[in-house]
Amino acid sequence: MERVVVQIDSDATLPFWRGAQVFRFASVAYAIGAQVVSVNAEAPVGSGIPAYSHPLISWLLIALLVIWSGVSGLVHAFELLPRPPVVIVELVVTVLLIASTVWVVRPEYFHHHQSLPSTFWITNAVVSAALLWGPVAGGAAGVGFSLLSLGIEQQMHNFVTDATTPILLTVGVTLGIGARIVSRAQQELSAAVRMQAATKERERLAREVHDGALQVLALMRRRGADLGGDAEELGRLAGEQEQALRTLISEQAAVPGIDESTELRTRLQAVLPASAAFSGPAEPVYLSSAVVTELVAVVRTILDNVDRHAGADARAFLLLEDLGDEVVLTVRDDGPGIPEGRLAEAKAEGRMGVSRSIHGRMADLGGEAVLETGPDIGTEWELHVPRT
Repeated sequence: MERVVVQIDSDATLPFWRGAQVFRFASVAYAIGAQVVSVNAEAPVGSGIPAYSHPLISWLLIALLVIWSGVSGLVHAFELLPRPPVVIVELVVTVLLIASTVWVVRPEYFHHHQSLPSTFWITNAVVSAALLWGPVAGGAAGVGFSLLSLGIEQQMHNFVTDATTPILLTVGVTLGIGARIVSRAQQELSAAVRMQAATKERERLAREVHDGALQVLALMRRRGADLGGDAEELGRLAGEQEQALRTLISEQAAVPGIDESTELRTRLQAVLPASAAFSGPAEPVYLSSAVVTELVAVVRTILDNVDRHAGADARAFLLLEDLGDEVVLTVRDDGPGIPEGRLAEAKAEGRMGVSRSIHGRMADLGGEAVLETGPDIGTEWELHVPRT
């Protein structure tokens, strides 16, 4: 049995998360360095008054920052816990650390310097929100933290000129968009892989069923009709099971994909009688499910006409071509052809098999059905279906 095995990461954004943790630990180092400088500063300069009113507590807060950075970094990098609750806690921790500025730093200092912790470290929470919930959440987190910091510093009048807001906003929106693009690409790749695997498996089953069960049932149907009596009843039952099996195979041609497409070749092979010859491209031919359903109905009508009017020994031949902008399906038989004037006569009698079931359906699909028939060439239908 032919199998398709493709390994796809369960989370396409995992490389983003792991790369973000490198920035996280770099920002921790920067935050510690900024703490060393600030805790030894004076406010104002030369006054001899320490900038920090509670330096010991500020170091405890830095310890909390380091511990949380290690825990959240490992969780995000290796998916140790579900990410949503961890990111929510991360946002809360970041807000509390920013708010702690008014508790441990003198106003004379934080009015003119950034709030705790450093802007670099605050960016981690923005990145996490963007990767998890997208660009809107990332941008909102960036603007929210910027406004909170400016409010703590009592610098709201500098909102337009402050560099923190555009930096955090840009980081949140850009990473959020990148994560969404990667996630969508992974979904499309996963759908394509499933479609390819399902197509190959359907083809294998269709070959085995067609070469075995369908041919035996078709033979029983024909032989039962020839023998008559009880054998005729068995042949009729075999014919019903043959049709049911063909329908079951055709129903498996629908693949849940990006555009809800259906593989046309498989559906056509499922409705062909055992005596019909089929030729098509090596690659699957996908059309929308509605188009495939209508096209198969047209082919059924043509094959019914072959069975009724072309004679017991007539054979049907199908050729499927994928030309890119359109799909062309040719259905031909080697019967005596349609007598001149017969179609007009059938239409006048109210029998609309050709005009409605064939021409009408093809017109609804935006395509056309071209008929060529004659005593020496049999009957040939050329069905054109545009892809647009």
